Amino acid sequence: MSMKALVIGSAFAIAVWGQSSGGKDVGSGAADIGMGPVKGAGSAAKGTAKGAGELVTLHPVGAATSVGKGAAGAGKDVTVGAGKGTGKIAKGVGKTIKKIL
Repeated sequence: MSMKALVIGSAFAIAVWGQSSGGKDVGSGAADIGMGPVKGAGSAAKGTAKGAGELVTLHPVGAATSVGKGAAGAGKDVTVGAGKGTGKIAKGVGKTIKKIL
């Protein structure tokens, strides 16, 4: 990392740290982004478990459907978390820049 990037990044971090509402939005956004994969893993595990149960009871079509639904739910959870989190971070950064200027 260059010295210029380090100085700009540090100045930005200090500005965000000092602003309660902007910093709160950025922190909340980061949490939303982090929770997306966690919820997605839960959806995938649920679908996989249900699919395994249906496979054991000799329902291969139902098993494939359950695993597919779990994968789709996982993708949705990750996408929603990333979208919400990115929006909150952008809002927080906007508030911070507005107060600086």
